[in-house]
Amino acid sequence: MLGIIAGLVFGLLDILLMLPLSFPDKRSALAGAFINRFSIGFVIGAVQLGWPGWAVGLFIGLLLSLADAIITKSYAPILGLGAVGGALVGFLVQRFGH
Repeated sequence: MLGIIAGLVFGLLDILLMLPLSFPDKRSALAGAFINRFSIGFVIGAVQLGWPGWAVGLFIGLLLSLADAIITKSYAPILGLGAVGGALVGFLVQRFGH
């Protein structure tokens, strides 16, 4: 449950960061970003790898962000936010989940 909540918050924060930017199809860009960031929180909350929580989050955040980064050719902001957000969500889920 904590992964779902964290994914919702992460998705909303990403949308807020993207609002000032311009895109050819802004609605699709925001929806895609929200789904990606929500998925990161959901998967981190559902997976058990036996690693430290931050490492699980970092791995999942990078893995799920990579496709968007390749498609948009915007590697640093997408992978950076995925890594930092994923590590934070992983830490929170390990520390306060279950």
